[in-house]
Amino acid sequence: MSELPPFSPTVALLTVGRVWDAAFAEGLKPLGLTTRRYGLLGHIRGTPGISFSELARRSRITVQSAHTAVAAFVVSGLVDDGTAHAGAASTLRVTAKGESLLARAAEVVARLDAEFAAQHPELTEVLRVHMLRVMSATD
Repeated sequence: MSELPPFSPTVALLTVGRVWDAAFAEGLKPLGLTTRRYGLLGHIRGTPGISFSELARRSRITVQSAHTAVAAFVVSGLVDDGTAHAGAASTLRVTAKGESLLARAAEVVARLDAEFAAQHPELTEVLRVHMLRVMSATD
């Protein structure tokens, strides 16, 4: 019988993350969202007037990809760009339709959070403490 590899917290976290990322993607699918689109829409809501460059940086995508995604959001009525012409700074804002979609996505997140916390109470608390530590370090 082969020997088990040593425990790796990195591999364990990546594995747990992948399982829940798949559940999140499945929950967003009926809403017409992907994890990336959800994140982009959330960044726009969280920072009204965000530039395409900043949106791309926060989302770890190219500026061209940010432009493409926002154009699709505008066509879908989820985002408004009040200055959508070359050379002008963007004033991206989530529309009422976008807010409604994000509210439905928040229900998916809440359901998954409850499931995760029920299945992994100790890990939930460790993650909460870690995030508080990370967030206070950036202040």
